[in-house]
Amino acid sequence: MRFKNLASGSTGNATVVEAGQGAGCRRLLVDCGLGLRQLTQRLAHAGLQASDLHGLFITHEHSDHIGCALGFSARHSLPVWMSEGTWLALGEPDLGDRLRLARDQVPIDFGPMALHPFTVPHDAREPLQLRCEDGVVRLGLLTDLGHVSPHVLQQLAGCHALLMEANHDADLLSQSRYPPFLKRRISGPWGHLENNSTAQALRQLQHPGLRQVVAAHLSEQNNQPALVQQRLGEALGWPPEQVGIASPVTGTDWISV
Repeated sequence: MRFKNLASGSTGNATVVEAGQGAGCRRLLVDCGLGLRQLTQRLAHAGLQASDLHGLFITHEHSDHIGCALGFSARHSLPVWMSEGTWLALGEPDLGDRLRLARDQVPIDFGPMALHPFTVPHDAREPLQLRCEDGVVRLGLLTDLGHVSPHVLQQLAGCHALLMEANHDADLLSQSRYPPFLKRRISGPWGHLENNSTAQALRQLQHPGLRQVVAAHLSEQNNQPALVQQRLGEALGWPPEQVGIASPVTGTDWISV
């Protein structure tokens, strides 16, 4: 199994997860928060085109995650997994037989990998994040949540790689020009993860098999990659440079789990 983030941040989020080989290879696009032209370009940089994908998984209805998903799915006849709450929040779009409703802790058979959706605390209708397994390794994808609940920790236990939100630094957010209501929303229990919260969660999730950690959804105004790498590296006992950063513009390289 391997994955490549195409974009991560408030301007758009998308990640490709790939498992299997040859004719049995399957690729899932998790979130589609880009415009169609941007998405096509980012896929091309990853060595892919739309016909190489086999499905979409949408975590929640916010624009930086839904993007062009509905039109992209229709154009390329791709099935779309999302929660019923997300579908309702989007206005119950008619996706025909392409709609697949996902539920907390109900596994999805995706060929060479199993998808395990799980609920998270975020200010959306019914947000789901995802754990992917191919029978050998586990990948956890976790962005857009205000705090790490016991349920989240349980669902990510034993992961060999994590793409995990580290949205903001508390001091930078408090000193920013954001209006007070937005600061409260971001830092609240249904908003986004602060660096120290991410670090604390990683301490609990660390085990000998955890090999890759990539910090995602960094705020451009209220965080800095070096701060994130230092804080998460300290929590893991790793050199700071071993902690990856998902860029809003270039995402990441392909990463093997």
